[in-house]
Amino acid sequence: LRFAIREGGRTVGAGVVASISA
Repeated sequence: LRFAIREGGRTVGAGVVASISA
């Protein structure tokens, strides 16, 4: 579960960074 949360957070973080960069 912790691993899944980590992966999910990474995906969300990447989306936020991409959104800010765009």
